[in-house]
Amino acid sequence: MENILNYIKINENISTSGQPTTEQFELISKCGYEVVVNLALRNASNAIEDEDKVVTNLNMAYFHIPVIFEKPTFEQLKLFLDTLSVNANRKVWVHCALNYRVSAFMYVYHKYYLLTPFQEIDLSLLEQWRPNELWQDVLKVEIEDL
Repeated sequence: MENILNYIKINENISTSGQPTTEQFELISKCGYEVVVNLALRNASNAIEDEDKVVTNLNMAYFHIPVIFEKPTFEQLKLFLDTLSVNANRKVWVHCALNYRVSAFMYVYHKYYLLTPFQEIDLSLLEQWRPNELWQDVLKVEIEDL
């Protein structure tokens, strides 16, 4: 797993990363993951053609919430949070192109759903990336505003 781009294990049921390869999706499936959530666009430079088919052929559910990197929306964040909530009892792999979008959305999930203490949240990718003002708004969102 550590060879998957920007891999982060959140807990026993959730892991995140940048774009996995087809072979890495096979490993993800073999490790018991049941759901894949993709926040990248289909035309990302490292996207897999027909990723939905690759994932579903491995008997995992597939959710695609395409988030334009330069224009994330609160509606997409809400859909992401709802998707994770509905699948809370399943093993979920969440990815985008580099794990930046996912890290920002996961921060909100940590804060309001997992209730993770701030000092225990892995913010390494956010520090590497330095989110712009739009992404800062996502990070600062109040759950009741969604």
